Formats: sequence, C-alpha cells, structure tokens
Amino acid sequence: MKNIFIFFLMAFVFTGCGKDCYNPPQTIAFKFVDSNDENLITNGILTMYSIKDESQTEVQLTRTSDDMVILENVGAYNGIKKYTFQSNVKTFEFSIHSSEFNAGCDGYQINKLTFTGVNIAVTDEKGYYKIVLQ
Repeated sequence: MKNIFIFFLMAFVFTGCGKDCYNPPQTIAFKFVDSNDENLITNGILTMYSIKDESQTEVQLTRTSDDMVILENVGAYNGIKKYTFQSNVKTFEFSIHSSEFNAGCDGYQINKLTFTGVNIAVTDEKGYYKIVLQ
C-alpha cells in the first residue's frame, strides 16, 4: 500500500511540475507620418490620440523613444476584433484577426490587420506599421 501511495505521489509530482508557458501575440507598433514621411508625433502635429475596441474599452498605448506608438495587450483572443483610432488629425478603424496556437506553449498569434478609413495609406514595415495621415 505504501509503495502504491509513493508511486501516485511521484507520478503527481512529475506530471504536475510541467513547465507552464504562454506566448503572447506579437507586438503591434504604429508610426504616424505625413505625405513627406515626417513623423507627426515628432513634429508636434499629432498631439492627442487614443484607440478603443468595439466595446469602447480604451487600449493602453506606449509611446517609444523614436515616437512610435505600441498597442498593449491586443490580439490575445480567437477571432476578429474591431478598433477605432481617434486623434486631433484623423479617425480611422482597423481590425485585428487573431487565432489560438499551440507550438509547445499555448498562445495567440496575430494573423492580419485590416485598416479602413478615408485618406490613409498603411505599409507593413519591418516591425511596425507606417500610417500616412494626410
């Protein structure tokens, strides 16, 4: 009986000590520029901006040292979520298409960003999205 108890105890310890891991979705960063490729935050034109999701919850934004904006905690869901960017320059909408994955660790991946709005041009640069607001 004692051996069975020790066996179950050891089995529980070894299976319960598995390494929990989670991979958050990749970071999304925006760089806002004008038609001359000048950064609108750096030159002081874009002074107020915010992003809200479809339930009107504000997305936490972090401004980087090179005047880009990082969207915090987006993409950790399975499906499509719509967002609205509002600023003193322009308002536009975009959606993030995310999905769940399991590649050794649980997590989510951002599959696609879709932008909609009048007079905006978006290019997917290496590591960020350059958004031209005219």
